[in-house]
Amino acid sequence: MTFETQRTALADVVAIPVTPFAADGAIDRAAHRAILRRLLDGGVRTLTPNGNTGEFYALSPQERRDVVELTIAEAAGQAVVLAGVGHDVPTAVAAARHAGECGADMVMVHQPVHPYVSDAGWVAYHRAIAEAVPDLGVVPYLRDAGLPGARLAELADACPNVIGVKYAVPDAVRFAGFARDAGLDRFVWVAGLAEPYAPSYFSAGATGFTSGLVNVAPGLSLRMIEALRSGDHGEAMKVWEQIRRFEELRAADGSAHNVTVVKEALAVLELCRRDVRAPSSPLPAAERAEVATIVAGWSL
Repeated sequence: MTFETQRTALADVVAIPVTPFAADGAIDRAAHRAILRRLLDGGVRTLTPNGNTGEFYALSPQERRDVVELTIAEAAGQAVVLAGVGHDVPTAVAAARHAGECGADMVMVHQPVHPYVSDAGWVAYHRAIAEAVPDLGVVPYLRDAGLPGARLAELADACPNVIGVKYAVPDAVRFAGFARDAGLDRFVWVAGLAEPYAPSYFSAGATGFTSGLVNVAPGLSLRMIEALRSGDHGEAMKVWEQIRRFEELRAADGSAHNVTVVKEALAVLELCRRDVRAPSSPLPAAERAEVATIVAGWSL
């Protein structure tokens, strides 16, 4: 697959599948396959195993490998696979190489979780990963509002396989400036805060967005991106209004229930258990009832 084909796949709904757990706490492989199949049958063409909605940081190294392998097997060429990698450099490099060997097309590099991240260190971290997998597209997951756009350009100068950015700083004005400082047309800009931010980020240059909601309602996510592509802001905002409360519940309390709300909705649809792993926690009863009402209103 060429980098240009990979760029096209990023300019789309970039789905972040959940990782379902069985009653014994292990990954529920059957439910995982069923959710992936539902996404594929619904028209989703870009999948990100080991994203945050997939509880990346709560999975063991073997589980992360399993999720990548299960996703690639189910996609079977029907979707582009963008595998999440991270942690320390050797772990991230090993994960990226494993993903490539299994047939993934790209890797998304999670924002480094470290109390002391320098701009130069950010570049060095991503460069080490990108240079280890020169044939894979590399997509930094950017949550650092302080990183200058020039640093991303510096990274891409050294590593031409850095082709896109998942931008997850909740500030559309900052995004507009950062993208232009880095090179607006040089990268595919993916709105990394999903549907709620997609309309504003598209107006500033994004051409794709990530989604956890898509696990529950693929049609809504696809309606939004088609509206944004066609410039129909009114239609995009109709979808925005439909999903607003669902996404507010996910974002509440510092996004404490980001994954929990999605899994609750999937449990309502009897697609998987609602179980999440610590440090996430079960959804309180009132919010569970509200999620059920929202899902019923979508007539899925």
